[in-house]
Amino acid sequence: MAAMRVVRDLDLERYAGRWYEIACFPSTFQPKTGTNTRATYTLAPDGTVKVLNETWTDGGRRGHIEGTAWRADPASGEAKLRVRFYVPPFLPVIPVTGDYWVLHVDADYKYALVGQPSRKYLWILCRQPHMDESVYNELVERAKEEGYDVSKLRKTAHPDPPPESEQSPGDRGVWWIKSIFGK
Repeated sequence: MAAMRVVRDLDLERYAGRWYEIACFPSTFQPKTGTNTRATYTLAPDGTVKVLNETWTDGGRRGHIEGTAWRADPASGEAKLRVRFYVPPFLPVIPVTGDYWVLHVDADYKYALVGQPSRKYLWILCRQPHMDESVYNELVERAKEEGYDVSKLRKTAHPDPPPESEQSPGDRGVWWIKSIFGK
C-alpha cells in the first residue's frame, strides 16, 4: 500500500481549538453510544498540545479523557503527531501512545481528516457540529485515496449542543470500561 500523504507545515496555532467529530471508525476506546463528541486542542508554550476528548453518554453524562500530543519529528514539517493518554481515565496510570496524522485540513482550518498509518482509525472533524454533505463526501473520497475502507465510517450524532463548560455531570470513566466490552 502506498505511503499516506499528510499535511505539510501544519500551523498548530490555527489547528488549536474546538473540533467536533463528524464521523469516525468505531474503536474500543470510544463509547458506541457517544454523542456530541468533540476534541479541544490547546497549544502549550513548549510546543506540545493539550488534548481534551469529550463525549456524552447515558442521559447526558460527560465522558472525557485528557492527553498530550507532539510532533513526531519536528524537523520534518509533516503533520505526523504522537498523542499520549493515561488510562483508565478515573485512575490514569497506564500510558497509551498512538499516531495522529492530519491527512487534510482546508485553507481556513474549518474541517480536517485525521488518521494513522495502520488505517485502523479515521476521524472527520469540523469546527461546527454539522458539516455540509458535499465537504463530507470530499473527505470520504480523500480517505479512500489514502487506502481507508470508508464503509467502516460511522457518523457521530450531535442532537443537542453540549455544554461549553466542563461542568456537566460526569461518569468518572465508566464509559471507558464499557467501551472495552463493546458497549
